[in-house]
Amino acid sequence: MTNIILLGLTSLLADFSSEMIQPLLPFFIVALGGAGLAVGLVGGIGDALAAVFKVFSGHWADQRRKYKRFVYLGYGFSAMAKFLFPLVQTWQQVFVLRPIERVGKGLRDAPRDAIVSESINESARGRGFGIQRAMDSLGAIIGSVFVYILFVDFGLAFRSIFLIAAVVALAALIPLFFVREPKSLTERESKPTKLSFKNLSPQLKKFLIVATIFNLANFNFMFFVLKASESLKDVGGLASYRFLRFFVTSFEPEKLAISLPILLYIFFNIFDASLSMPAGRLSDKVGRKPVLVIGYSLFALSSLGFIYAGSLLALLGLFALYGAFKAFIDASQRAFVSDLSVVEDRATSLGAFETSTGLALIPAGLIAGFLWNMNSTYTFTYGFGLSVVAILALLFIVKK
Repeated sequence: MTNIILLGLTSLLADFSSEMIQPLLPFFIVALGGAGLAVGLVGGIGDALAAVFKVFSGHWADQRRKYKRFVYLGYGFSAMAKFLFPLVQTWQQVFVLRPIERVGKGLRDAPRDAIVSESINESARGRGFGIQRAMDSLGAIIGSVFVYILFVDFGLAFRSIFLIAAVVALAALIPLFFVREPKSLTERESKPTKLSFKNLSPQLKKFLIVATIFNLANFNFMFFVLKASESLKDVGGLASYRFLRFFVTSFEPEKLAISLPILLYIFFNIFDASLSMPAGRLSDKVGRKPVLVIGYSLFALSSLGFIYAGSLLALLGLFALYGAFKAFIDASQRAFVSDLSVVEDRATSLGAFETSTGLALIPAGLIAGFLWNMNSTYTFTYGFGLSVVAILALLFIVKK
């Protein structure tokens, strides 16, 4: 459990840093001349490149049995890349930089998840992933609140906030010094092999297909932030919400267009953080598959709701649903992959899952961006329809 807490602290600080950048990134891209397709490209390509590295880093960690080294390298690489964000001048430079920064995530995730999976009993694996995920989401809440204060109350520019985020990312390396690799991962016979998916279990292969289909629908969250900004363009009635006056000091349209989506993003992260551990524990009790069906269904409902969202109260409910969706799938999917794999190929299996689902984010981002440029509601109609297909596939194809 000590490993999980330490890795959770690292995730907390790393997400603290990332979430100082992520809510502002779509607005930064638009300010630099990018449109919906540019947002989709930046989000999809960045996550997809990270996904490609995950299967290789997982395989290398399994072969060399040096899991902590890859985790440390990944977090360090991301931290150094974030120092370049304040220097960009065009959205095309963001398009190049974000994938570079996400390479660090690709290097660290599969080895880190392998350490988590073997740092707790199999019967409580969902809880272990849930704790790590909850701390990750707590960092996202802190980062979102911090960026809101810096942007709204102190009036800091995007670039200044990005620089502070990079410094926080460096602090994420400190807890890693104290992580110990589980003996079940390191004290076993080394069998150097080429990277291959032939050894993956049939049920794991089926689940990878289903999860990939779902990720084709699970386009980048930046579209949800942009949709919220679009839905709140009519600021005339916002002043009537008394609770907003506690958070918003100015009802100027330019400032509200960014500050309100950040508030909604904070709301989403609160639900994500608070439900991650309960969702993980629920998967330990009732099984991974039922919890994943719930999670996929929550995304479908969120997408359907964003088609019709037109008020602040509706958006509050939808961002809560979206947060619950993230909580129900993130820990449970990784626990499910761990259940369906052997310890000798644990990081490889987790990397294969992350790679197959991550590569789907390229077409998902392109399709979502193309549809957004036509009509923003088309993006969410697409997300709803394909997620329903994934739910049916999970119910009838994958068996445990």
